[in-house]
Amino acid sequence: MIRSSLYPEQRLCRRAMGWAVKLKVNPKQVQVTSLPGKWGSCAPDGVVTLADDLATKGEDFQDYVIVHELLHLRYRDHGKQFKAVMTALVPNWRELEQQSQHGTERQTGTD
Repeated sequence: MIRSSLYPEQRLCRRAMGWAVKLKVNPKQVQVTSLPGKWGSCAPDGVVTLADDLATKGEDFQDYVIVHELLHLRYRDHGKQFKAVMTALVPNWRELEQQSQHGTERQTGTD
């Protein structure tokens, strides 16, 4: 269990690194910063960036964004393999994606 004394950004980074181990990917860096209009991004050099206010969202939504961005270390596009792995790991990802489009002012936060 993650201690509640951690800052929200630290919890997000730890959550992301936990998923990285499960996915067997190795991000060069996971950073949390202000990302207007996005929930996350994955740069070609392996740096995964998460929006700082993602920490205020539910864990299901956090997992959706984290897994989505980490999978881009393996799949650069949103092709069939990407979607299949997303479905296996975050079965309700399509619903969460819809929430991100319609429930907030942000885009889906993808790339």
